[in-house]
Amino acid sequence: MIELKKETERVVLVGISLFSKEDAEDSLKELAKLADTAGAETVGIVIQAREQVHPGTYIGKGKLDELKELLRERDASGIICDDELSPVQMKNLQDELDVKVMDRTLVILDIFASRASTSEGKLQVELAQLKYRQTRLTGFGTAMSRLGGGIGTRGPGEKKLEMDRRLIKSRIAALSRELKNVKRHREITREQRKKSRLPVAAIVGYTNAGKSTLLNTLTGVGILAEDKLFATLDATTRNFKLAGGQEILLTDTVGFIKKLPHHLIEAFRGTLEEAKYADFILHVVDASNPQMDSQMYTVYETLDNLGVRNKPVITVFNKQDKVEGIQIIRDFRADYTVSLSAKTGKGVSGLSELLEAVLREQKIYVEELYPYSDLSKLQLIRKFGELEKEAYQEDGVFVQAYVPADIYERVRVSRGDSSKNPR
Repeated sequence: MIELKKETERVVLVGISLFSKEDAEDSLKELAKLADTAGAETVGIVIQAREQVHPGTYIGKGKLDELKELLRERDASGIICDDELSPVQMKNLQDELDVKVMDRTLVILDIFASRASTSEGKLQVELAQLKYRQTRLTGFGTAMSRLGGGIGTRGPGEKKLEMDRRLIKSRIAALSRELKNVKRHREITREQRKKSRLPVAAIVGYTNAGKSTLLNTLTGVGILAEDKLFATLDATTRNFKLAGGQEILLTDTVGFIKKLPHHLIEAFRGTLEEAKYADFILHVVDASNPQMDSQMYTVYETLDNLGVRNKPVITVFNKQDKVEGIQIIRDFRADYTVSLSAKTGKGVSGLSELLEAVLREQKIYVEELYPYSDLSKLQLIRKFGELEKEAYQEDGVFVQAYVPADIYERVRVSRGDSSKNPR
């Protein structure tokens, strides 16, 4: 029996230090994790300090020669650059190095392609990949046919390029139409949620912060949760019943990352905008990560780009089981904070209590005596509010509760309905 093994790509990571070498090193550490998630082995790292990226080859001539030697020494099959390369940069690097040239965007797209499981996720990934490929085609026509300008000079390479452009453009249009239909369906779903009056919390955070683990711990949904970047891709929404009986909807979203490709943001805008329509944000942070502050900044920057503003934010400092020593953690943009370990469950009850308190702040306190002839209002409170006290008396049911503002007028008792409420 012959066993066929998939050969692991051996890659050298290449980065530019424009401001701080430490920032560049941290970014390449993350790129190494991305490469590992995509199935490649990192065998070397090259960082060049520059005032700006070289427009033709990303790095300068001296570093390019150093990179050639490193590729030969480590028997590497390719390189991954830490920024998105222009078509010219990618082609020039391939000509100079004679190895496979990739950039951060290509690696992330590859990971997304392997993770997408729902039809919507697959559509979104394919759209992002085609838009990326479409920009890579630009500028390659003259490389395929160097006969010069003028009539009759268009070579076979240029014909192939034009054909690829038409096919990609046609497929992008078809995918965009399909995703518009998906968006309409999502809008209908949102409207149905509004009718149910269940509060919605969008779970956001940097990739691998523990969003899926938290959702599993709270709801028992059982979605995939691994210690890998972008372990889960497709959005999941589940009911969560708080201790006081109040139900809320928790929606998991795609993890954020530095230099998240704009193709992905556009393709996944419908999914990411779940945060835009949520009642409040659950921002999950990996408190054990040394780059925690930088990751929080990336999350807020992405939310701002999506137009997610003026939402109450609860920051969940997760992975407390991995935190060593005393740690001072804060989030100046959060309205509330809580520390826990979604993996062990320690501190999760504190989050549940905080969620109840946050929801209560958005409600109106009601203290009424409902006549037995008007108990339909009590049913509204049970369904949409938070019932604190319910006492049956001779002339009706005395109730203390918190109700959403939009049903407050419907549950009030008019002066003619009951006598003065007892205390």
